[in-house]
Amino acid sequence: MKLPDIRSIYALPGGRRLISRGIGFVAPYSGSIGARVEALADGHARLRMPDKRSNRNHLSSIHACALSTLAETTAGLSVLYSLPADMRGIAVHLGVDYHAKARGPIVATARWAVPASGEQVERDIEVLMHDRDDVLVASAIVRYRLGPRG
Repeated sequence: MKLPDIRSIYALPGGRRLISRGIGFVAPYSGSIGARVEALADGHARLRMPDKRSNRNHLSSIHACALSTLAETTAGLSVLYSLPADMRGIAVHLGVDYHAKARGPIVATARWAVPASGEQVERDIEVLMHDRDDVLVASAIVRYRLGPRG
């Protein structure tokens, strides 16, 4: 299935909402955490995940797997938005460090350097996840293998 161009969707009125809802359609597991897009740009994405019962563990904090899903979704959306049409990317590694109990809405931010078109590389994308008090609750490295389509 060919996906519509994410840049053109983002530019529409309500584009962030359309992309947020589309995550669950294209990737149902990633959509299960209910993350919403706050910002997208080349080499950057910011998503907010709500504190809802289905994202919690038995300790009444955000589950480690919900945080890792948020990290992978944030990095993946930044890759999807940033790469030229002649390139593709696939996640090949995910490492997450948990720093504090995560409670309340969590904001995940990814920033990375986009390679030149056609260059085959691996990129480590750092994703930082903060709570409503700006406490770093988790950090992740998502490694993407990027290269030409074909």
